[in-house]
Amino acid sequence: MQATPHPAQRIRIVLVGTQHPGNIGAAARAMKTMGLARLALVAPQRFPHADAEAMAAGAADVLEGAERHDDLAAAVADCGLVLGCTARDRRIALEQQAPREAAARAVEAAGEAIEVALVFGRERTGLENAELQLCHAAVHIPADPGYSSLNLAAAVQVLAYELRLALLARAGTVAAGAAPRAEPPASHAEMEGFFAQLAETLDAIDFHKGRTPEAAMHKLRRLFLRCRPDAREVRLLRGVLADAQRMARLADGRGE
Repeated sequence: MQATPHPAQRIRIVLVGTQHPGNIGAAARAMKTMGLARLALVAPQRFPHADAEAMAAGAADVLEGAERHDDLAAAVADCGLVLGCTARDRRIALEQQAPREAAARAVEAAGEAIEVALVFGRERTGLENAELQLCHAAVHIPADPGYSSLNLAAAVQVLAYELRLALLARAGTVAAGAAPRAEPPASHAEMEGFFAQLAETLDAIDFHKGRTPEAAMHKLRRLFLRCRPDAREVRLLRGVLADAQRMARLADGRGE
Protein backbone atom coordinates (compact mmCIF):
# COMPACT_ATOMS: atom_id res chain seq x y z
CA MET A 1 0.00 0.00 0.00
CA GLN A 2 1.34 3.42 -0.97
CA ALA A 3 2.28 5.65 1.97
CA THR A 4 0.40 8.92 2.45
CA PRO A 5 2.67 11.88 1.57
CA HIS A 6 3.91 13.96 4.49
CA PRO A 7 2.31 17.44 4.49
CA ALA A 8 5.71 19.00 3.69
CA GLN A 9 5.68 17.09 0.40
CA ARG A 10 2.54 18.97 -0.65
CA ILE A 11 4.07 22.41 -0.05
CA ARG A 12 6.11 24.06 -2.80
CA ILE A 13 8.10 27.28 -2.84
CA VAL A 14 7.64 29.17 -6.13
CA LEU A 15 10.14 31.83 -7.22
CA VAL A 16 8.90 34.09 -10.02
CA GLY A 17 11.24 35.89 -12.42
CA THR A 18 14.31 35.59 -10.19
CA GLN A 19 17.08 37.83 -11.52
CA HIS A 20 20.11 36.67 -9.55
CA PRO A 21 20.89 32.93 -9.67
CA GLY A 22 22.61 33.12 -6.28
CA ASN A 23 19.24 33.89 -4.73
CA ILE A 24 17.84 30.66 -6.15
CA GLY A 25 20.63 28.68 -4.53
CA ALA A 26 20.29 30.51 -1.22
CA ALA A 27 16.53 29.92 -1.25
CA ALA A 28 17.11 26.21 -1.87
CA ARG A 29 19.45 26.12 1.14
CA ALA A 30 16.88 27.96 3.28
CA MET A 31 14.25 25.40 2.29
CA LYS A 32 16.37 22.34 2.99
CA THR A 33 17.33 23.52 6.48
CA MET A 34 13.60 23.54 7.30
CA GLY A 35 12.72 20.21 5.72
CA LEU A 36 11.24 21.52 2.47
CA ALA A 37 12.28 20.11 -0.89
CA ARG A 38 9.81 21.25 -3.57
CA LEU A 39 11.08 24.25 -5.51
CA ALA A 40 9.40 25.66 -8.63
CA LEU A 41 10.96 28.37 -10.81
CA VAL A 42 8.91 30.60 -13.07
CA ALA A 43 10.90 32.18 -15.92
CA PRO A 44 14.19 32.62 -14.02
CA GLN A 45 16.56 34.97 -15.84
CA ARG A 46 19.64 32.77 -15.33
CA PHE A 47 19.32 29.13 -14.34
CA PRO A 48 21.03 26.70 -14.19
CA HIS A 49 24.04 28.73 -13.07
CA ALA A 50 27.23 28.18 -11.08
CA ASP A 51 26.24 30.90 -8.59
CA ALA A 52 23.06 29.01 -7.75
CA GLU A 53 25.03 25.82 -7.10
CA ALA A 54 27.57 27.65 -4.95
CA MET A 55 24.94 29.37 -2.80
CA ALA A 56 22.94 26.16 -2.37
CA ALA A 57 25.77 24.84 -0.16
CA GLY A 58 24.60 21.26 0.20
CA ALA A 59 21.07 21.70 -1.17
CA ALA A 60 21.99 20.67 -4.72
CA ASP A 61 19.25 18.05 -4.65
CA VAL A 62 16.64 20.79 -4.20
CA LEU A 63 18.04 22.63 -7.23
CA GLU A 64 18.19 19.47 -9.32
CA GLY A 65 14.57 18.67 -8.52
CA ALA A 66 13.30 22.19 -9.23
CA GLU A 67 10.43 22.43 -11.70
CA ARG A 68 10.59 25.01 -14.50
CA HIS A 69 7.53 26.89 -15.77
CA ASP A 70 6.90 29.70 -18.23
CA ASP A 71 4.28 31.42 -16.09
CA LEU A 72 2.82 31.34 -12.60
CA ALA A 73 -0.52 29.89 -13.68
CA ALA A 74 1.23 26.75 -14.91
CA ALA A 75 3.33 26.48 -11.73
CA VAL A 76 0.27 26.45 -9.45
CA ALA A 77 -2.28 24.79 -11.74
CA ASP A 78 -2.81 21.79 -9.43
CA CYS A 79 -2.82 23.80 -6.19
CA GLY A 80 -5.83 24.30 -3.94
CA LEU A 81 -4.14 27.05 -1.91
CA VAL A 82 -1.81 29.73 -3.30
CA LEU A 83 -0.26 32.34 -0.98
CA GLY A 84 1.61 35.29 -2.49
CA CYS A 85 4.41 36.84 -0.47
CA THR A 86 4.55 40.59 -1.01
CA ALA A 87 6.24 43.48 0.75
CA ARG A 88 4.06 46.24 -0.68
CA ASP A 89 0.45 47.28 -0.36
CA ARG A 90 -1.39 46.75 -3.62
CA ARG A 91 -4.59 48.04 -5.09
CA ILE A 92 -5.81 44.49 -5.34
CA ALA A 93 -7.62 43.84 -2.07
CA LEU A 94 -6.34 40.43 -1.01
CA GLU A 95 -6.72 38.98 2.46
CA GLN A 96 -3.52 39.83 4.37
CA GLN A 97 -1.83 37.24 6.57
CA ALA A 98 1.25 37.27 8.77
CA PRO A 99 3.85 34.53 8.14
CA ARG A 100 2.83 32.46 11.16
CA GLU A 101 -0.84 32.60 10.26
CA ALA A 102 -0.08 31.78 6.62
CA ALA A 103 2.17 28.86 7.58
CA ALA A 104 -0.52 27.36 9.82
CA ARG A 105 -3.04 27.69 7.00
CA ALA A 106 -0.64 26.10 4.52
CA VAL A 107 0.15 23.13 6.78
CA GLU A 108 -3.52 22.59 7.59
CA ALA A 109 -4.34 22.50 3.88
CA ALA A 110 -1.41 20.21 3.10
CA GLY A 111 -2.58 17.88 5.87
CA GLU A 112 -5.90 17.62 4.01
CA ALA A 113 -4.09 16.39 0.87
CA ILE A 114 -4.28 19.83 -0.78
CA GLU A 115 -1.39 21.04 -2.91
CA VAL A 116 -0.04 24.35 -1.56
CA ALA A 117 2.19 27.02 -3.12
CA LEU A 118 3.99 29.91 -1.44
CA VAL A 119 4.92 32.38 -4.17
CA PHE A 120 7.77 34.89 -4.08
CA GLY A 121 8.24 37.60 -6.69
CA ARG A 122 11.13 39.38 -8.34
CA GLU A 123 13.90 40.90 -6.24
CA ARG A 124 13.13 44.51 -7.17
CA THR A 125 9.48 44.59 -8.14
CA GLY A 126 7.93 41.59 -6.41
CA LEU A 127 4.77 40.01 -7.80
CA GLU A 128 2.77 41.77 -10.48
CA ASN A 129 -0.89 42.51 -9.82
CA ALA A 130 -1.96 39.92 -12.37
CA GLU A 131 0.10 37.32 -10.49
CA LEU A 132 -1.39 38.33 -7.15
CA GLN A 133 -4.81 37.79 -8.72
CA LEU A 134 -3.93 34.09 -8.86
CA CYS A 135 -3.40 33.96 -5.08
CA HIS A 136 -5.91 33.24 -2.34
CA ALA A 137 -4.19 35.59 0.13
CA ALA A 138 -1.12 37.80 0.50
CA VAL A 139 1.59 37.19 3.08
CA HIS A 140 3.41 40.21 4.48
CA ILE A 141 6.55 39.96 6.64
CA PRO A 142 6.28 42.83 9.18
CA ALA A 143 9.79 44.19 8.75
CA ASP A 144 10.88 47.53 10.21
CA PRO A 145 9.24 50.16 7.98
CA GLY A 146 12.38 52.25 8.33
CA TYR A 147 14.32 49.59 6.44
CA SER A 148 11.94 47.01 5.05
CA SER A 149 14.13 45.76 2.18
CA LEU A 150 14.35 42.00 2.72
CA ASN A 151 16.51 39.77 0.53
CA LEU A 152 14.58 37.16 -1.43
CA ALA A 153 16.34 34.20 0.21
CA ALA A 154 15.86 35.79 3.64
CA ALA A 155 12.13 36.08 2.98
CA VAL A 156 12.05 32.41 1.94
CA GLN A 157 13.90 31.54 5.16
CA VAL A 158 11.32 33.38 7.29
CA LEU A 159 8.41 31.53 5.70
CA ALA A 160 10.27 28.20 5.68
CA TYR A 161 10.95 28.57 9.41
CA GLU A 162 7.29 29.29 10.14
CA LEU A 163 6.29 26.29 8.03
CA ARG A 164 8.73 24.15 10.01
CA LEU A 165 7.18 25.26 13.30
CA ALA A 166 3.68 24.59 11.98
CA LEU A 167 4.67 21.14 10.69
CA LEU A 168 6.26 20.21 14.03
CA ALA A 169 3.20 21.45 15.90
CA ARG A 170 0.92 19.41 13.67
CA ALA A 171 3.02 16.28 14.15
CA GLY A 172 2.71 16.64 17.92
CA THR A 173 -0.96 17.56 18.12
CA VAL A 174 -2.82 15.62 15.42
CA ALA A 175 -6.23 15.06 16.96
CA ALA A 176 -7.26 11.44 17.37
CA GLY A 177 -9.88 10.52 14.82
CA ALA A 178 -9.76 13.89 13.06
CA ALA A 179 -11.03 13.38 9.54
CA PRO A 180 -9.72 15.30 6.54
CA ARG A 181 -12.08 17.37 4.44
CA ALA A 182 -14.26 14.98 2.41
CA GLU A 183 -13.50 16.76 -0.87
CA PRO A 184 -10.39 18.92 -1.34
CA PRO A 185 -10.83 22.40 -2.81
CA ALA A 186 -10.84 22.71 -6.58
CA SER A 187 -7.43 23.10 -8.14
CA HIS A 188 -6.15 26.40 -9.43
CA ALA A 189 -6.68 25.26 -13.03
CA GLU A 190 -10.30 24.29 -12.27
CA MET A 191 -10.94 27.66 -10.64
CA GLU A 192 -9.40 29.54 -13.56
CA GLY A 193 -11.64 27.62 -15.98
CA PHE A 194 -14.63 28.61 -13.88
CA PHE A 195 -13.56 32.27 -13.78
CA ALA A 196 -13.12 32.33 -17.56
CA GLN A 197 -16.63 30.93 -18.06
CA LEU A 198 -18.02 33.33 -15.45
CA ALA A 199 -16.54 36.30 -17.32
CA GLU A 200 -18.02 35.04 -20.61
CA THR A 201 -21.43 34.58 -18.98
CA LEU A 202 -21.48 38.04 -17.45
CA ASP A 203 -20.74 39.46 -20.90
CA ALA A 204 -23.45 37.30 -22.48
CA ILE A 205 -26.15 38.56 -20.09
CA ASP A 206 -24.89 42.17 -20.32
CA PHE A 207 -24.27 42.23 -16.57
CA HIS A 208 -21.79 45.11 -16.77
CA LYS A 209 -24.18 47.46 -18.64
CA GLY A 210 -21.31 49.14 -20.48
CA ARG A 211 -19.09 49.44 -17.39
CA THR A 212 -15.60 47.99 -17.33
CA PRO A 213 -15.78 44.38 -16.10
CA GLU A 214 -12.47 44.32 -14.19
CA ALA A 215 -13.74 45.62 -10.84
CA ALA A 216 -16.66 43.20 -10.67
CA MET A 217 -14.50 40.23 -11.69
CA HIS A 218 -11.87 41.10 -9.08
CA LYS A 219 -14.54 41.07 -6.35
CA LEU A 220 -16.10 37.84 -7.64
CA ARG A 221 -12.68 36.16 -7.78
CA ARG A 222 -12.02 37.09 -4.15
CA LEU A 223 -15.47 35.85 -3.12
CA PHE A 224 -15.12 32.41 -4.72
CA LEU A 225 -11.48 31.96 -3.68
CA ARG A 226 -12.49 32.73 -0.11
CA CYS A 227 -15.27 30.11 -0.29
CA ARG A 228 -12.84 27.44 -1.59
CA PRO A 229 -15.40 25.31 -3.49
CA ASP A 230 -14.43 21.73 -4.26
CA ALA A 231 -14.30 20.26 -7.76
CA ARG A 232 -17.90 19.00 -7.66
CA GLU A 233 -19.16 22.39 -6.55
CA VAL A 234 -17.24 24.07 -9.36
CA ARG A 235 -18.82 21.67 -11.86
CA LEU A 236 -22.24 22.56 -10.46
CA LEU A 237 -21.52 26.28 -10.79
CA ARG A 238 -20.28 25.81 -14.34
CA GLY A 239 -23.47 23.93 -15.16
CA VAL A 240 -25.48 26.92 -13.95
CA LEU A 241 -23.33 29.21 -16.09
CA ALA A 242 -23.77 26.96 -19.13
CA ASP A 243 -27.56 27.18 -18.77
CA ALA A 244 -27.35 30.96 -18.36
CA GLN A 245 -25.28 31.17 -21.54
CA ARG A 246 -27.80 28.98 -23.39
CA MET A 247 -30.68 31.19 -22.27
CA ALA A 248 -28.74 34.29 -23.33
CA ARG A 249 -28.31 32.80 -26.81
CA LEU A 250 -32.03 32.05 -27.02
CA ALA A 251 -32.92 35.57 -25.92
CA ASP A 252 -30.53 36.94 -28.55
CA GLY A 253 -32.25 34.89 -31.25
CA ARG A 254 -29.29 32.61 -31.84
CA GLY A 255 -31.08 29.47 -30.65
CA GLU A 256 -29.17 26.45 -29.42
